[in-house]
Amino acid sequence: MAGKHFRIKRYGDKNRPNLKFVVRSNVAGKWERRFFETLAEAKTYAAQKEIALLNQGTEGMKFPTELRVMAQRATEQLKPFGKTIAEAAQFYVKYLAAESRSIPVGQAAQELIANRRDAGFSRRYCEDLKSRLGRFAKTFAQRTASTITTKEIEAWLESLGVEAVTRNTYRRDCRTLFSSCTKRNYCAENPATSVTRAKEPSREVEVLTVEDTRLLLAASSPALLPYWAIGLFAGLRSSEILHLHWADIDFGDCLMTVRSAKTGRKRFVKMHPNLLAWLAPYRMKAGAVVPSVNFRQKTDEDKAAAGLGGRWPANAARHSFGSYWLAQFNDINALALQMGNSPQVIEKHYKRAVRPKEAHRYWDIMPSADAQKKVVAFAAQ
Repeated sequence: MAGKHFRIKRYGDKNRPNLKFVVRSNVAGKWERRFFETLAEAKTYAAQKEIALLNQGTEGMKFPTELRVMAQRATEQLKPFGKTIAEAAQFYVKYLAAESRSIPVGQAAQELIANRRDAGFSRRYCEDLKSRLGRFAKTFAQRTASTITTKEIEAWLESLGVEAVTRNTYRRDCRTLFSSCTKRNYCAENPATSVTRAKEPSREVEVLTVEDTRLLLAASSPALLPYWAIGLFAGLRSSEILHLHWADIDFGDCLMTVRSAKTGRKRFVKMHPNLLAWLAPYRMKAGAVVPSVNFRQKTDEDKAAAGLGGRWPANAARHSFGSYWLAQFNDINALALQMGNSPQVIEKHYKRAVRPKEAHRYWDIMPSADAQKKVVAFAAQ
């Protein structure tokens, strides 16, 4: 192993059991030996000494002809890039040092997730991070973090076969992982930084019509009606609603305290009269607002009952709220605070999405007499 003048071999001595490798050198007829505990340390030493000899050769010192030829050849190879042998040495030594400290990809992912938990990130965010990075770590199970390349990350993202938005989410998590690795000196650089971001299709948001909204609320199961009402008339994300408790809802001040599923930070969301009317019959002192058991199955059943199963727009409830709210109240900054988005995102997605006339009808949607009967029957169970 290593170069011509510095060779690495395994070493064993019962009197010095911690030393596992020896670097033997023969420069100008003089033999030397240096001992090391790890292969990475031995490689780093050998590389440094070889390059030092090359540098000395380029400076005209008396070293074997073959060494001077190697130095000249290396200089010519680096010339198109405007780099010197010394700079090449620094780069390679940095890589070898990172390699000697690096750890398996799976272990690096576990350290990152533990760090995020300790830093106060939400359980939901940490679980999502664990799921996506777990998939990445499974593919590169036998690799250390320092050996992963940009090309390999791009190939892995392509192999997922997912849409651009999802692909970019995985790309973001890879960037986060390797950013953590560089900070911990497991990598010399972040290979995910240079991964190309997929172009996400630019399309207008789709919303539920006023009639569709009425149908959904009328067909909803009693257990999930608060979920639909909060999504449609407060614009919360599904993950935020599932983390909402009745103690977070202040009927007196008409406010909900909402915590980010990712960061745990909170914001206050104003409740409009129609939302108060829909929630009031279900009001409780404590407990989760929406049961999480079989949640996905139950929401699908409600959509099917309303005749919307085959034509459900992405993020329909949240997009409907944003679009109808902006058409009704025309305040981008206020809506950004309400939804936990930037004003730029609000303007891009929701400006001119619906007509003001339809917005008036939307905010007039109130519980019917049949809805009140459904609540009474649910309470009697």
